[in-house]
Amino acid sequence: MSEEEDTSAEVEDIINPSRQSAEEPQFINKTSDELNEASYYWKPFNQIYETYPIENTLQSGSSSESKTNRNEEQKNLEFSQTRTSDAGLLSKPATSQSSSQPVTETISDYQVFVHFQSREKAEKISSQVLEENQSSDLKSDDFTLNLEAKGLQEFPKNILKIKYVKYLYLDKNQIKTFQVAGSGDMLGLEILSMQENALSSLPPEIQLLYNLRILNVSHNQISQIPKEISQLGNLRQLLLNNNYIDNFPSSGLENLKNLEILNLGKNKLRHIPDTLPSLQNMRVLNLEYNKLTIFPKALCFLPKLISLNLTGNLIGSLPKEIRELKNLKKLLLAHNKLTFLAVEIFQLRKIKELQLADNKLEDISHKIENFRELRILVLDNNLLKNMPEKISCCVLLECLSLNDNQLTELPKNIHKLKYLKILHVNRNNIVKITEGIFHLNNLHSLEFSRNIITHVPIEVKNCKKITKVELSYNKIAYFPAGLCALELLYYLSCNGNSISEIPVDISFSKQLRHLEFNENKLLTFSEYLCSLINLNYLDLGKNQIGKIPSSISNMVSLHILILCSNTFETFPRELCTLKNLEVLDLSENHLQTIPSEICNLKRIQKLNFSSNQFVYFPIELCQLQSLEELNISQINGKKLTRLPDELSNITQLKKLDISNNAIREIPKSIGELRSLVTLYANNNQISSLPPSFLLLKDLKQLNMKGNNLTDLPSAICSLLSLEEINFDDNPLMRPPMEICKGKQLHTIASYLQRADERDEKILEKTFKIVANNITETNFEFLCQKLNLVKSENNIPTKSLIPLNERAYQAFVKWKTENNLSLTTAALRDQLVRGLNMIGAYDIMDKITALNLFTCAIKF
Repeated sequence: MSEEEDTSAEVEDIINPSRQSAEEPQFINKTSDELNEASYYWKPFNQIYETYPIENTLQSGSSSESKTNRNEEQKNLEFSQTRTSDAGLLSKPATSQSSSQPVTETISDYQVFVHFQSREKAEKISSQVLEENQSSDLKSDDFTLNLEAKGLQEFPKNILKIKYVKYLYLDKNQIKTFQVAGSGDMLGLEILSMQENALSSLPPEIQLLYNLRILNVSHNQISQIPKEISQLGNLRQLLLNNNYIDNFPSSGLENLKNLEILNLGKNKLRHIPDTLPSLQNMRVLNLEYNKLTIFPKALCFLPKLISLNLTGNLIGSLPKEIRELKNLKKLLLAHNKLTFLAVEIFQLRKIKELQLADNKLEDISHKIENFRELRILVLDNNLLKNMPEKISCCVLLECLSLNDNQLTELPKNIHKLKYLKILHVNRNNIVKITEGIFHLNNLHSLEFSRNIITHVPIEVKNCKKITKVELSYNKIAYFPAGLCALELLYYLSCNGNSISEIPVDISFSKQLRHLEFNENKLLTFSEYLCSLINLNYLDLGKNQIGKIPSSISNMVSLHILILCSNTFETFPRELCTLKNLEVLDLSENHLQTIPSEICNLKRIQKLNFSSNQFVYFPIELCQLQSLEELNISQINGKKLTRLPDELSNITQLKKLDISNNAIREIPKSIGELRSLVTLYANNNQISSLPPSFLLLKDLKQLNMKGNNLTDLPSAICSLLSLEEINFDDNPLMRPPMEICKGKQLHTIASYLQRADERDEKILEKTFKIVANNITETNFEFLCQKLNLVKSENNIPTKSLIPLNERAYQAFVKWKTENNLSLTTAALRDQLVRGLNMIGAYDIMDKITALNLFTCAIKF
């Protein structure tokens, strides 16, 4: 197979990751599914080539470039920072000509890659294994025990007495320690995986597990590795990432002669022992995100090393000894402090992937021409002002990422990179797209956002394999007509330009799935867009559109439509024909009403009507049974003063934003929104929470900042799901504002509980003061004012029971009858008002004295 054919197959697999190798080693097939991770070795490559799947192009909200997008983009081009640890057992895979994985030829050459099946399949197999283990008639050839996420707090030694186990998985439990001594049942273990537990150390007796081939104790709290680990002579993979290790044992490493994969990423290592070259079979070494300030020279003398990850350290330069890594094929040095590259690095002629993002490089040597095997080059976020012309000698280059530099142009002979598939040059100072780019016949993704490009030549149509184009935030005045000839293009972003018209040619781009024209100068919703029957996502926000053509009904695949910040004065009824629409954003317009036809949007899930001109809450929205998120915040719009009771009809509602209005009360039926998870009601005039509010058991986020709340219901502690609360800028007295500032539900609930107990005692004392001092006449008047029911009405019984007892019993009954509707403090206030009305001032003086006394007591 030729090099060109190999590269083509690799990209095909990257775009279609479901393709798998036809054959795999028996041992790998049996165990790899349990390890929960994608390939350690080539995962970054897969991430770089990941494109936007047609079925998953749906996104919510207006799409505009931001710092967040920039960070996400960088993450896609760097070595995975989450659970990169768990690699497959090194073995020589069987080759297959009919089916290949990404970079199959490369993997076969390296003889270190093992395919991991998808997470979904891993969980399915794990479940099957567990069921078999629980069965009484176990198969004799089943040596796997999977107890992942079973809530275990101790190592399950007893189970090992029942069944002979080779492969033991105890991931995602709460095991703090385990002992090997005296347990002959563990000596046959070949794989022990205990990632995501609470281990603080490994026992010295670990050396007894002499058959162990894979040890995974990543994602724990281990601070030191016992020197006895060097006695595990059969160990091939040692995964220690995501712990607190600051030192790695230096003695006895020569005994780990079979170790091929070592992951010490995300620890606290400051140096690497000089004895590391004793690991002569080491092939994959991960030291990402430690505290290394220099490139350890010891690493340069690992003769079989093919993958080295030093991402996220503090390395400022490379040693000249790096040239000794003759077999190195993958070098990750992103997020360090490199200011230049030692010329010796260009002697690594087998290098296939080089990641140097987020350093301080100002120049790349012309000796880059030596990298004839290079496939991936990532130089994002450096200080590069130009790229050497000699990069054209990297003839096998497939991915070139140059985002966030200071480039004004690209090499003129870039057309020689005939296998290039990914070219990202976002956020530079490019004025003109180099003509040579249009001769890159294998290009799949082209990104030039945040430059100063004014024109895209028609020749872009020659790049017939392009599927994604990013041209946002340039100075383009006319839609690039050449893009309409790209038959595979399904993602196009032209946000932040000066485009005022959509050409008729776009109607032929029926393969388009994702289209963004946010922040341009469009005056109309072009009818040509309505021919895009496969379009899922359309963003026309921040233009000057005021009407929708009736032919929009042809857009049967449209799921997300962004029309924010336009000039709509009435809700376009034409939108109600989009029966598959799921997300609609019409914020920052001038809408006053919503038509009843909106009920035709049977699949609508998210609506944004914030900052419009509604006189009343659009009650028509209450018909939308499928609605899950509603934003009707009015920062710049006309303020709403009330919410309708019919709001409770939207039973699927999970997120409600009514902030920045003038709403005085929350509907009493709010508790019927049982699915509500998030409520933003900040900056209104709400003075209390209705009793049914306490029925919102799924509520997690609650923002009531800037309202008129004076007290909170005592039972707010029953909302156990609440995670984020904000009661700032309210005139709260119960609890006082200083209690609420910490935004901790537990603190607020504890205060309210103590306050309830205190109020109960004060009310009880108040009842006794009134009962012991009231006259018969005043008692009669007070009963009338408070609708008190006296315990006895007949004269004989009345004369037998003292007045103070009759009065006290009446007060207790009155309290019981009103306890559900009035708080203890409210009952006391109502009683005091009644006493004032009947002129019982002597009793009032005693109650005032009681209040003064209780206020003087520290609470």
